Amino acid sequence: MQGADSDLTAAVHAAQEGDETAFRTVFRAVHPRLLGYVRTIVAEPDVEDVTAEAWLHISRDLSRFSGDADRFRGWTARIARNRALDHLRARGRRPPELGADEAALADLPSSADTAEEAIAALATSRAFRLVAELPQEQATAVVLRTLLGLDSRRAALVLGSRPGAVRTAHHRGLRRLAQLVEAGGRVRDVEAPPQGV
Repeated sequence: MQGADSDLTAAVHAAQEGDETAFRTVFRAVHPRLLGYVRTIVAEPDVEDVTAEAWLHISRDLSRFSGDADRFRGWTARIARNRALDHLRARGRRPPELGADEAALADLPSSADTAEEAIAALATSRAFRLVAELPQEQATAVVLRTLLGLDSRRAALVLGSRPGAVRTAHHRGLRRLAQLVEAGGRVRDVEAPPQGV
């Protein structure tokens, strides 16, 4: 297990035993990316509220969680997705489509390496703004796989999909991100979202 993953795993286990400092460590490690993931499903200004509700469920059910850091990230992503979808149902809306025509993307040359390098080079908030320009399916696959670090099987469990469909959406999303980065080199200057607690 990698250093950051072993630290997160240890913090999760300590938080399960009631260690408030460990819970803060877990929150700081997971919250920014979880917030970004919710942002791909729910429109502003509801993102913070939905993410906070997800954290209520996470803290309530933490004692029943079993697994390592990777499994914890998948578990929290599933809870956040469920809260976001519940929110959308309660509002009587469907998630908005975030962008481009799928048919136009099918013929683009693959440049996944460039996209992964671009994602790594961008600050997280800038990366989420780029991801927000992708179609919903691609945006969620990129966030779950590239930014949250889930494998295709765990991402498919979160999305209620098949691993192959997640891999395809992820690949297409990375190709589109590479195109966006190469075309403009920078994201529109938008005020960064407020930092979490």
